[in-house]
Amino acid sequence: MNPARGEAAIDLRGARITLRPSFEALAAAEEELGPLFGLVERAAQGGLRLSELVALFWHCAAPNGLSRDEFADAIAAAGLARATPPLRVLIGQILQGQ
Repeated sequence: MNPARGEAAIDLRGARITLRPSFEALAAAEEELGPLFGLVERAAQGGLRLSELVALFWHCAAPNGLSRDEFADAIAAAGLARATPPLRVLIGQILQGQ
């Protein structure tokens, strides 16, 4: 993980998953979720859905050997407390860019 590049990490099932908010990853997330600014607004208002968080993380995740369903289950099992810090990093990258 390289914080200077806006990367974040989350520990899931004993593995550290790097989240890289590249243009390609964010564009793919936007294709699935709609405008990222709307996602940021929902997050700021406490209205971000777990499925949206999983989708954003999935598109930004480095190859990790998990299927999307397994990835989603692992995030749900880890809990929102563990997902919030990397979410903040990704939202910061969406707003600031690099």
